[in-house]
Amino acid sequence: MASAVDSIITSTKVTLNNGTQMPVVGLGTYRIRDPEVIMTVVDQALSAGYRMFDTAAVYRNETSLREAFKTLLPKHDLERDDIFITTKLSPAEHGGPDVISKAYKQSVENLGLDFADLYLIHFPGTQKLAVTDKRNAELRLTTWASMVELYDNGLVNAIGVSNFTKYHLKLLMERNHGVVPAVNQVEWHPFYYQMELLDYCKANDIVLQAYCSLGGKSLKNDDLLSHPEVTDIARKLEVTNAQLLLKWALQQDVAVIPKSTNPLHIKQNISLNFEIPPEDMHTLSNLSTDTTVKYAWDPSIIV
Repeated sequence: MASAVDSIITSTKVTLNNGTQMPVVGLGTYRIRDPEVIMTVVDQALSAGYRMFDTAAVYRNETSLREAFKTLLPKHDLERDDIFITTKLSPAEHGGPDVISKAYKQSVENLGLDFADLYLIHFPGTQKLAVTDKRNAELRLTTWASMVELYDNGLVNAIGVSNFTKYHLKLLMERNHGVVPAVNQVEWHPFYYQMELLDYCKANDIVLQAYCSLGGKSLKNDDLLSHPEVTDIARKLEVTNAQLLLKWALQQDVAVIPKSTNPLHIKQNISLNFEIPPEDMHTLSNLSTDTTVKYAWDPSIIV
């Protein structure tokens, strides 16, 4: 991903390893389930310039998004090809071609689409096995082979993974069936990030995409968002704390999918046309030396 920022962040895209173009900023929809809220949020997001929307089978909002896209794309003079939709395979659905095909088709049907732009394995472990069960690794490879089959058959534009550690990626790369994951979506913020993982992804042309960019906001934990160092730098640069944290990721070539239901925040979170000076990037990146906090599920325990 190029580090240089376009004059309009909404037009900034990264080219995935198969040539697919993906916006570097998208709207996350985790824990947004109310159909009326989804409709309002998508409307505000499209108005603000968002063209990527991230969901998952386990979010249980795919059908609400379908109604929103059906209503709002025409309102904003947009076509299906103007937006980029990511959804994810539930950890309960790992398996062979029949299982994966059924799960994918259900998600696409729920979304009212002919295809998804990006389909991710949501988690390296499966709901059916203990985290220490060695069968997780073999089932993960079987699942990936089934995802590759979807891709080879032209049913999805790109495939990738989520919550994969470097260990999980290396195992997958040994038997990737000719298709390298296009994206790895992981928790990434100044309190918790893995430079070794980012370096590995860059070396293998895998785009790293961040979730929890604002820390534990979805858990009503503002420790990162209201951190004094974050506040001081944001004030100096005349941006919001959230904008600063999102830009911190983008300047490391990490894509972001901030979630918000607040109209002002939705607009602000895609208005990222500023640069963080190197010394401030250094300060933010060193917050984790004092406080290392992981807010989401931990994939490192999955064998």
